[in-house]
Amino acid sequence: MKVGARPFEITVDGRPVPVLPGQTLGAALHAAGIRSWRTTRFGGRPRGLFCGIGVCFDCLITVNGRAEQRACLVEAAPGDEVTTS
Repeated sequence: MKVGARPFEITVDGRPVPVLPGQTLGAALHAAGIRSWRTTRFGGRPRGLFCGIGVCFDCLITVNGRAEQRACLVEAAPGDEVTTS
């Protein structure tokens, strides 16, 4: 955590989620107990964090209206609005 930085909240599908400064959105979701947030097109299998380094595209979310963002790469910012569907 950055010196002097304070925890903040983001909104995920309308619910508040706490975030520590420097966390990616994927890390914040995982810490909040949210392990999957989308499903595969075929078979409806749950997906969330998998590789954690931006290679696999399993963690795609929409951030502040920008679709198909990789949660494992996007650093959370105060007030971010995340949608998963």
